[in-house]
Amino acid sequence: MLQGENLVKSYGARVVLRRVSLTVQSAGLSVLIGPSGCGKSTLLRALSLLEPPDAGRISLDSTSLEFPHARVPRDLRPWPTVTVVFQQHFLWPHLTLRSNILLPIRRAHDREERMATLVAAFGLETVLDRYPNEVSLGQRQRAALVRGLALRPRYILLDEITSALDVEQSAKILRFFLDGGARETGLLIVTHLLGFARRLMSLRDGGMVYFMDQGSIVETGSAEILSAPLTSRLRSFLKAEALVT
Repeated sequence: MLQGENLVKSYGARVVLRRVSLTVQSAGLSVLIGPSGCGKSTLLRALSLLEPPDAGRISLDSTSLEFPHARVPRDLRPWPTVTVVFQQHFLWPHLTLRSNILLPIRRAHDREERMATLVAAFGLETVLDRYPNEVSLGQRQRAALVRGLALRPRYILLDEITSALDVEQSAKILRFFLDGGARETGLLIVTHLLGFARRLMSLRDGGMVYFMDQGSIVETGSAEILSAPLTSRLRSFLKAEALVT
C-alpha cells in the first residue's frame, strides 16, 4: 500500500497541499479529479518523493517516513517501485523514442521483450526510431507511458495521461487497463475526463475517487460520488463538466 497522511506542501507563502491524505492499494485503483491548479500534480510529486512534503507521513508497504525530514535516505527513495508519468512527458530530446524507453531498463535482461509488448499495445511500432520532436504530442505521451510501465513498478502515478490523445488513442489505453495489462500494479490516475474516470472505476473492485480543491481532499468515495456527490463543491464541478461534454 502507498499512503500519504496529512501531507502539507508550500512554496514560499503559498500553501499547495493542506493536510492531504490519500491511499493507493496494492493492485488497486485510485482516481484523483479536481480543477486545474488545485494541487494534483504536487501531490504526485510528494507521494513519489520527487518533492518531499513539508509535513505528514508517507508509507510504502512496510516502510514509513515522517516529515519534516532533513534528508530522505537513499534506500527509502521509492523509484522505480513508485513511478510517475507526468503530463509534460520529460523525454530526452537527443534520444529516439526507443532509446528513451530502454534507458531506465537498460540493465534488465528482458528489456527488449518488455518494450516490444508495451509498444505493440500502444501502437508505437512505426515511430520508435524517431526523436521526440519528430512525433506528435500524443505519441510522446504514449512513449512516456510505455517507459513508465516498462519499469514494472508496484505503483504507478499517472498525471493526465490522455491530455494529448484523441478518442481512439484514449480508448486504446483504457483497453490496455481493461485487458489486465497492469492488473498487478497499484494505479493512481489524475484525469480531467470524468467519463474516462467512470470507465476506469469499473476495472477493479474497491476503487476510490478523490476530489481535490484548493489543496484539500474535499470528497472521497466509490464511483457513486461521480453521479451522486455528497458535497456542494463536487456537485458544482460535475455540473460544469456536463456543460462542456
